[in-house]
Amino acid sequence: MNWINNVVRPKIRSFLTTKREVPDNLWVKCPETGQMVFYKDLEANQFVVPGSDYHMRMGADARLQHLFDDGEYDRVAIPAVSQDPLKFRDGRRYTDRLRDARTATELEDAVLVGEGTLDGKDVVAAAQDFRFMGGSLGLAAGEAVIAGMRRAVEKNAPFILFAASGGARMQEGILSLMQMPRTTIAVQELREAGLPYIVVLTDPTTGGVTASYAMLGDIHIAEPGALICFAGPRVIQQTIREQLPEGFQRAEYLLEHGMIDMVVHRHKLRETLSRVCNLLMVRVAEPKTTGRHTGKKLNGKKPYVNGNAVEASLIETAPSTASDDAIEPEILGPDERFEATRGETPHEEEIENTSPSQSKDPQA
Repeated sequence: MNWINNVVRPKIRSFLTTKREVPDNLWVKCPETGQMVFYKDLEANQFVVPGSDYHMRMGADARLQHLFDDGEYDRVAIPAVSQDPLKFRDGRRYTDRLRDARTATELEDAVLVGEGTLDGKDVVAAAQDFRFMGGSLGLAAGEAVIAGMRRAVEKNAPFILFAASGGARMQEGILSLMQMPRTTIAVQELREAGLPYIVVLTDPTTGGVTASYAMLGDIHIAEPGALICFAGPRVIQQTIREQLPEGFQRAEYLLEHGMIDMVVHRHKLRETLSRVCNLLMVRVAEPKTTGRHTGKKLNGKKPYVNGNAVEASLIETAPSTASDDAIEPEILGPDERFEATRGETPHEEEIENTSPSQSKDPQA
């Protein structure tokens, strides 16, 4: 019976029908222009629609592969957390939603952290995957971001974050909101170590992620057309009952109003990140000083010329004057001394009360 079910029946069915099964993701439709793009071509173009330049969403693994040299990186270990601390259940159990998201994305949670090299320099990067429950911030995602930042401190390397999230995860309640201050403390650890923290804002970056670590970077780079906000434009428009400007809360709008530093096309993003990391990781070597006096200090710092450290012996000092050559102050008489009232214009009343004979000089 197995042979009949597995071999004979499929053969007969193939003769009787001409319908072919086509994968759902074989062709992708551009949301902006409606253009149909072959999935393999879209993937080879870094998920940028060739005709309209529309930036589609990317998975976390694809993000890190396009960032690191040769697409190779090592995953950073993330501490284990409680899977369902509140035993939450709405239409479905929270554990069932996690299982389905892990099956679809092959990720443990919404944030993937990796370490590797970018143009030969060590870099630690984290990427949020919007496919995993909207990239929401929960216990596991918060631990991943913190572990990545602390790993960057250990390696003395810059930390790059690709943000894509719908906000905090409601299934974990207050525990998800507590990840906002925890990640903020990790950002402070990066700053105390003097390491650059670069944030790449992708579509969409909203909610509690925008209100915490996504807006605390040293440099904020956004992809074209990315939605970046705390509350969405539809919620704001329904609240204030006013029409919002065109392109409100999009990357170009925020760049024009000074919220982000630059908008970079995805094809130029890797070289831009490499250049920014090299600039921020430059260290100016200070000269070794011996002896007690090394030169005149400027505001408590060592002497510099155009930002470069110089030796104190190169700075010329004025020769000390001898006591014999000192200039004595000139002593003035009482009539030659300056008085505050001397030289002032007399008031109009004094001019009127003065007679012409009094104004003339008696010796004239």
